[in-house]
Amino acid sequence: MRKKVILFLISQSVTLFGSTLVQMAVVWYATLLTSSGLWVAAFSVCSYFPQFLVSFWGGVWADRFPRKWLIARTDAAIAAVTLAMAAAIPHIQDPTALLFLLLLMSAVRSLGAGIQTPAVHAVLPQLVPEEQLMRVNGINAALQSLVQFAAPAAAGAVLVSFSLRSTFLIDVLTAVLGIGLLCLVPIPFRRLPEKKTSAFQELKSGISYAVSHRDVGTLLLIYGGFVFLCVPAGYLSGLFVSRVYGESYGYLTAVELAGFAGMTAGGLLAACRGQSRKKTRTLRNSLTVFGTMAILMAVSSRFLPYLLLMGVYGVALTGVQTALTTLLQERTGVSMQGRIFGLFSSMYSGFMPLGMAVFGPLADHIPLRILMIFSGAALIGLGKCSCAIKYPAKRRC
Repeated sequence: MRKKVILFLISQSVTLFGSTLVQMAVVWYATLLTSSGLWVAAFSVCSYFPQFLVSFWGGVWADRFPRKWLIARTDAAIAAVTLAMAAAIPHIQDPTALLFLLLLMSAVRSLGAGIQTPAVHAVLPQLVPEEQLMRVNGINAALQSLVQFAAPAAAGAVLVSFSLRSTFLIDVLTAVLGIGLLCLVPIPFRRLPEKKTSAFQELKSGISYAVSHRDVGTLLLIYGGFVFLCVPAGYLSGLFVSRVYGESYGYLTAVELAGFAGMTAGGLLAACRGQSRKKTRTLRNSLTVFGTMAILMAVSSRFLPYLLLMGVYGVALTGVQTALTTLLQERTGVSMQGRIFGLFSSMYSGFMPLGMAVFGPLADHIPLRILMIFSGAALIGLGKCSCAIKYPAKRRC
């Protein structure tokens, strides 16, 4: 069991590295080429909106088809599109045409992420005993945090030393390696009884399942609210730092380092406490700490205390995500895992851009400190909502 889990986690970390590398490189390339907020916004939309649209269906397919091959074939398709783009770049002379093609590639890659993400979440409960899920999700979170920290630095180094095209070729190599490792992992496929139901009917049944199983629906709503309320203190942290402490790349880099270090530490902490049965308490406490850190960061007048608070903020963020994922895996039947995690994925890809659309413009009219205090208080209130989740709960079929 341990070997299967290790291979699966490494395969996903390798492919995540390549995906994050390309995503960061493309956005930075567009920013440096155009210095246009419109183009940067367009790439953000193309990176998230297609994933939001297809995640619902990705969940249905994760319950219909073997999840291992759904992940592998999606990775292969994304790699093929990326390789085609790498081959085309030397022949494109018009910078605007190149930007539009990069937008198209970003949209296709986002569609692929929407298809495979529910399957990835649904695979772990097939490989890991229920009592070990928290531990493995913690290890996975720590690995992802390390990858997401390393990939932007690697993207900058490759862009400076080589070219945008080189980042695409690296992504293709990581995809090949990730798929190869995934092929070594035996993942059982439980074929469901043949039913003449359409994909749309299966999608409706997934939504009905979330509505009728109160714990599942509550967890999904908590996650959506959490992602939305993360924006002021998290995604707008660069704006806050530049306004309060001064415009410095050193400050911005330090904030990123503190956040990712905290997230990695949070994943390791969850892994060490992996067999804890009090996951609802972990969720409530993590949300409370998360909201409290947002408020304290808002009122911090000096940069060093802000930086330390950002590290704790990162620990709590991973605590929330790990507890939510584990609770959903425990409370969702095997035959519904794909559809429920399709909804889970859509909560992120839908509520994060919504939060940016709401809080971004507001930050130009209302002090960001006020928005951070408001969101922090709301996050603490969200933690109280987790008390509605019952414990213990058995996974339903």
